Amino acid sequence: MSWFEAKTEKAKIPPAKALWAICPKCGSHFEKAVWKKNNAICPKCNYHGRLSARERIAQVADEGSFSEVFRAVSYSDHLSFHDATGPYKAKVEATIAKSGETESIVMGTAKIDGHPVMLGVMDFAFMGGSLGTGTGERIARACEQAIAENRPLVLFSASGGARMHEGILSLMQMAKTSAAIAKLKEAGLPYISVLTDPTTGGVSASYAMLGDINVTEPKALIGFAGRRVIENTIHQKLPDDFQSAEYLEKHGFIDKIVERSELKGFLAKMLNYWGF
Repeated sequence: MSWFEAKTEKAKIPPAKALWAICPKCGSHFEKAVWKKNNAICPKCNYHGRLSARERIAQVADEGSFSEVFRAVSYSDHLSFHDATGPYKAKVEATIAKSGETESIVMGTAKIDGHPVMLGVMDFAFMGGSLGTGTGERIARACEQAIAENRPLVLFSASGGARMHEGILSLMQMAKTSAAIAKLKEAGLPYISVLTDPTTGGVSASYAMLGDINVTEPKALIGFAGRRVIENTIHQKLPDDFQSAEYLEKHGFIDKIVERSELKGFLAKMLNYWGF
């Protein structure tokens, strides 16, 4: 051993926690505490940032009224799918372990300002809020329970589209959920769809746009295919605000843009109009 060899161990310093949040729309920087206190809404441009399913439930459901259902209904891996980064099953199990959720939508019974509803909230952090067999089955069962218990359905969408890891079975959920909502409407029960940032792909092309009332938050991204795909297909430049909540409202695809702070009151007002 050398006389001059260092014997002291390096101090283990934990990684620093990020202190700043960056608005994905305008690029403004804020302390994370400010972002959180403002309910993930940018103070500069009013972009309504993404929330977890549990955060949204806490904001719209009456305290203590939410009772989760269908938690055991989860993904399927009939294809034993693998890609360059590994098996699908390992990915989704890792997501479940990290998030504590078992699918991309959290479903349950709840009350909104005293009005009983079936409430479903998608979580974009769970595999991009993708629509898989478990998600579709939860929505279908929610419609059945809503009919059985005479409850309106309120769904919050946040998704990148169908979960391609599950192949054609994921695409089938578009038809399955649409048929379930049709049954709900045949029973005379209202369906309120709240499209949040982002709602795209197969979700926007199915149940997200089938509400008796379709509402969204300011500056939400809503569309089917991506901007670059469309521009490369039609060989035209799209408007800067294309696929924004404001663009869709202007062209009649959305009934109303509602501020996050006013959303619970708006939902309660609509439910009251329907007499529930």
